[in-house]
Amino acid sequence: MPSIAQLEKLLSVDPEDTFVLYGLAQEHAKAGDHAKAVEHYDRCLAVDEAYCYAYFHKARSLEAMGEPEAASETLRAGLLVAQRTGDAKATSEIAGYLSELTA
Repeated sequence: MPSIAQLEKLLSVDPEDTFVLYGLAQEHAKAGDHAKAVEHYDRCLAVDEAYCYAYFHKARSLEAMGEPEAASETLRAGLLVAQRTGDAKATSEIAGYLSELTA
């Protein structure tokens, strides 16, 4: 995966590139900057609300920030989108995480 600096450079070319926004979010989460990760997941979802794994990983960052209720809300929203778009794999993974989080 490219570095945060490389991804930021790519984002400057196309600020609505969902792949780059998602990649930046993932890199920030990996670095432990979950607030910055959530910001980029939100930007990704603002461009494409059907980017199902952004919901999943945004919820992971919210959980890491000590916000399980917000994580659950994010997963519920993602679950609806995954079901609506017919993404069976995302539906299963999001539902499983939601079940684990709310158990």
